[in-house]
Amino acid sequence: MLGTALGPHSTGQTTVTSLAVANPGSLIQSVDWVAIAPPLIAALAALAVLVTDLFLPARHKKWLGRLTAAGLALALISLLPLTGGSPRATFCAQNVTGATDNAGCSYVADHFALVFQLLALGGALIAALLSAHTVDDEKLPGGEYWFLLLASATGAALLPASRDLATLVIALEVASLPAFALVALRRDGRGAEAALKFFLSSVTATAVMLLGIGFVYAASGSLHLGAVATGLEQAPAQLKPLAEAGAVLTLVGFAFKVAAVPFHFWVPDTYTGAPLPVAGYLSVVGKAAGLAGLALATTIAFRPYAHTWGLALAVLAAVTMTVGNVGALRQRFDTRFSAVRLLAWSSVGQAGYLLVPLAAAGYAPTATDPLGATAAYALIYGVVNLGAFGVVAAVGRRAGTSVDDFRGLFARDRWTALALAFFLLCLAGLPPGVIGLFGKVVVFRAAVDAGLGWLAVVMAVNVVVALYYYLLWTARLFTPAEETEAAPAPERRLPVSLTATLGLTASAAVVLSVAPQLVLQVVGGSLF
Repeated sequence: MLGTALGPHSTGQTTVTSLAVANPGSLIQSVDWVAIAPPLIAALAALAVLVTDLFLPARHKKWLGRLTAAGLALALISLLPLTGGSPRATFCAQNVTGATDNAGCSYVADHFALVFQLLALGGALIAALLSAHTVDDEKLPGGEYWFLLLASATGAALLPASRDLATLVIALEVASLPAFALVALRRDGRGAEAALKFFLSSVTATAVMLLGIGFVYAASGSLHLGAVATGLEQAPAQLKPLAEAGAVLTLVGFAFKVAAVPFHFWVPDTYTGAPLPVAGYLSVVGKAAGLAGLALATTIAFRPYAHTWGLALAVLAAVTMTVGNVGALRQRFDTRFSAVRLLAWSSVGQAGYLLVPLAAAGYAPTATDPLGATAAYALIYGVVNLGAFGVVAAVGRRAGTSVDDFRGLFARDRWTALALAFFLLCLAGLPPGVIGLFGKVVVFRAAVDAGLGWLAVVMAVNVVVALYYYLLWTARLFTPAEETEAAPAPERRLPVSLTATLGLTASAAVVLSVAPQLVLQVVGGSLF
């Protein structure tokens, strides 16, 4: 009977186990639809684009891009009801060992999740605006392109709110698998080669991460992040080596998404072979997804090993920023696609800066304090880096994508040149790009406060080194073009979507430079 409690009942010599429960209604999950609205709306928009593409005539395919932008904008708006209140959780398991508050829930819409969802969905929206002309100019399959972009954005929005290792892996793969296809949509040898390198390296990293998760589950007995931390603290001594190895292997997959050394080698070739908007999307949204996963895994699940992963991330940050900046210094300016490759190496160096507060979280009394610095810098980097990719796309329509093609840009198009100069100065951390300087100071302070003085010194040296190639590129914009150079292609009017992208990113960078406290308000307080 339904009212019978779960338990064994003896009938003669046979023991019968009743599968009934005292309160069957407790088995029914109550889904908080408002909490899951951001990734859910992006997923529904992806399905809408996929179905609409089947019935839409070829001459009306442009509406798919508008539908994509509208879906992402609606997903961003759905973040508003989640702000200002207590965290909302759903998909919660009953009686999770060690669970406190929302520790037994698989999806938690807290401040941390909202900040990174803002970055993921906002970056995807800017990438969608940047993609509108690229789909037409390069004759990319529109339906597939917009569906894949929305699908990847769905995974990137789901990942920051995930609170168990299984959901983290699923979200990471949902963000990554469509990205492979996006890179390969360009129908030439470069696109296929870039996608293959991206795919093989990502699959390897994912396999290693899954092995690590298996080790962690065996040692802790749970997949929920909070329960994993409790399980690791109470694990028998003979399981400690297994747990430590599992923690290291689990972080590999997220380190790949962040493009941390030695998982960075795919970046320059993939960015060069992919359509420019896809490269910009990977540099911001893909990196944001990896950072969110890395932060959740370290500060919650692997909290008992804080000093171990804190030191490991500190070394990783130092090596990553150094390799990225040295690679950018070695990049020749006269080669084809050198502007894209320079931004690719720059993104590797910036990944090193982003890892600094995560390393500091391993030494801070409260692990969530330095995470605000990572979130602040990620928001700043996302705006200016997507803006830089937008300018490269604009110049590529008229001239080319080598750095030397930007020579004399101020004389040809002063507003585009000024926008790129401002973006580069923000990345370098120089006035008038105050917001870039502000971001670097926040990250530098996180390292100093955590007692990582040596890492702060390495970061300061790398910032000075990076000034060279950022300023050299900026100087090209105002250098008169050589008379021996070929005449530039006739000026082409920029598409409305591309103009909107440049205007949006430049305006956001200027506003944040004037009022950097806006970023502090977004990431202020406890992220968890």
